[in-house]
Amino acid sequence: MPERRNPPEPGSPEYRWLYGDPEDTSATPAGSGTKRPVPLPDAGSDETRVMAVPPPLLPRDRPSTRTSSDRGSDRTATPPPGVPPRRPVAPPPSPSRGGGRPRRVRRWVLLVLAAWVAWLVVVPLLAMQQVENMAAVPEGERPAEQDGTTYLVLGSDKADGLTPEQRRAIRAGKRSSARTDSIMLLHIGSGPDTLVSIPRDSLVPVPGHGTTKINSAYAYGGAPLLVQTLENVTGVRIDHVVQIGFGGFVDVVDAVGGIEICPKKRMVDRDARLNIKKGCQEVDGLTALGYARSRHAQTLGDIDRAKHQREVVGAVGKKAVSPWSVLNPVRYWNLTHAGAETLTVSEGTGAVALGRFALAMSSPDKSCGVPISDLAVHWDRQRALRFFELIKTDETEKIGNDLCTESGLKK
Repeated sequence: MPERRNPPEPGSPEYRWLYGDPEDTSATPAGSGTKRPVPLPDAGSDETRVMAVPPPLLPRDRPSTRTSSDRGSDRTATPPPGVPPRRPVAPPPSPSRGGGRPRRVRRWVLLVLAAWVAWLVVVPLLAMQQVENMAAVPEGERPAEQDGTTYLVLGSDKADGLTPEQRRAIRAGKRSSARTDSIMLLHIGSGPDTLVSIPRDSLVPVPGHGTTKINSAYAYGGAPLLVQTLENVTGVRIDHVVQIGFGGFVDVVDAVGGIEICPKKRMVDRDARLNIKKGCQEVDGLTALGYARSRHAQTLGDIDRAKHQREVVGAVGKKAVSPWSVLNPVRYWNLTHAGAETLTVSEGTGAVALGRFALAMSSPDKSCGVPISDLAVHWDRQRALRFFELIKTDETEKIGNDLCTESGLKK
């Protein structure tokens, strides 16, 4: 067998080039270019030299080497232990996929609403251009300004706008007699809206003509003399006058599709060309006009006639302010233009005043006959003075059943 050779010891001369000379501890001069020998471990020591290893860096301690293009991957990166995962955030909806159609629908709805509102405003303004004006301010001293607003409502026998067949049906001549078939006062104020009928045969002092029937004041001096007469006997200042002729009344009733009347007995009146049965029934414009004008088929004559006039006016008003009158553009046009050519208002009565008038006439809170003492329609002076004093002071809530009755007679 070949002889085993023991490996040379680290300190042997032949390994000095690797381990250095342990006896040489002198420092190597700086800049000499010669490496300083590394001291050798003790030959008799079994220790193994272990080099220190630095602890691993945590993710938050590592220097960031990411670019801006890499930051979008944070949402999908796995979080370190102990840190809860971040919830994914849904991206905002794309306008091109879901938001465009609702906006278009809303835009069309707004356009339709704007057009509808414009229609509601423009149509009455167009109709107002056909309304005639009249002088109604009387001469001389008048009552002072009062709270609330009082309208004088006149239903004349002016047959303008009626066809020849309609004139024959209601026995209206070609010429107007300048008389008033109905006289009413409507007061709008802080209290209940109050409508009061004044029988046309009421005997009152007419300035310059003595004591006579009140409707003759219109024949003598038109609206100004009638206003003066009423202001003198009631003490109530009249702010507006609204007059409508036969033709306009018939057209308005027909424009709303007819109205319901409820006579308490069968009514046959040849002068008014009226022949209707007892009980509630739907009637057209000509029949409604005959019902409002009839006096010979009434139990109380002119008193019942005034009551029927208020009934007809209220029925027309309820139909006129119904939602269908506003939602149906054709009916709305016909209603606002019906009778516009035969409607006459006092100077200074504009669209707003007429609008308030129409709403109040549709359903007045109180509907009465002027307080009278007998069927000859003599006014009950004490009750009448109290009644009109409450209107004058705008205290209509104090008008009780002793003052406000359908016939005007005291209960």
